[in-house]
Amino acid sequence: MLHTPSGGAGHGAAAADSGLMSIGTVLNALRDEFPDITISKIRFLESEGLVEPRRTPAGYRKFSAHDVERLGQVLRMQRDHYLPLKVIREHLDAMERGEAVPLPSLGRQRDAEARPEQADGPTAARIGRDELLVAAGIGEQELKEWESYGLVAPLADGAYDAEAATVASLVVELGRFGIEPRHLRVMKAAADREAGLVDQVVAPLRRHRNPQTRAHAEARTKELAGLAVKLHAALVQTALGVRLP
Repeated sequence: MLHTPSGGAGHGAAAADSGLMSIGTVLNALRDEFPDITISKIRFLESEGLVEPRRTPAGYRKFSAHDVERLGQVLRMQRDHYLPLKVIREHLDAMERGEAVPLPSLGRQRDAEARPEQADGPTAARIGRDELLVAAGIGEQELKEWESYGLVAPLADGAYDAEAATVASLVVELGRFGIEPRHLRVMKAAADREAGLVDQVVAPLRRHRNPQTRAHAEARTKELAGLAVKLHAALVQTALGVRLP
């Protein structure tokens, strides 16, 4: 809570506001670490109870340094730990109450633990079914429905890869706008077709006898996937007539 010096109501109010920031200032403060942050995203996080800025009599948002720090924590936990907003909010609220709570885990482990022959390969994050349910804040029936639409799918050992947690979080957020999982089947079908196109390009590299050429296939896959995602986003924005920052 900001303390104001004595000397009249007007002077005290001005002093109290002097340490607060507009939403535009907050955006600029966060942009170095989170280039994709937007004003709409900040407003959405506010609507989800992740941050509670003050309001001026005219209705303008005013953020404290604590608000900005909390927003940074939220965005970091989304980016680095694939956690949905509900879990993040509960974790931060518990911390602010002084409770010693560990960060919820999504069961990261090396894919090489399951496949030792690829011990030198990239690190893969994995999550168990129960962990996915908790992280997404959904029930068993909802997860089964998502699986029936192909939105998420377990690996051979019953676990899920890290992207399943990301998909689950996005499905939940879209649901708040009335977009149901069954509506997302068309997006899954489009993603499968795009993945098939990329696979056609890199398949010859994966089958090559030279180990270095096969390793190059992984880098080429990531590069093509990134380009496909950017093109998809640009086409959607063009179709909707909007421009995202």
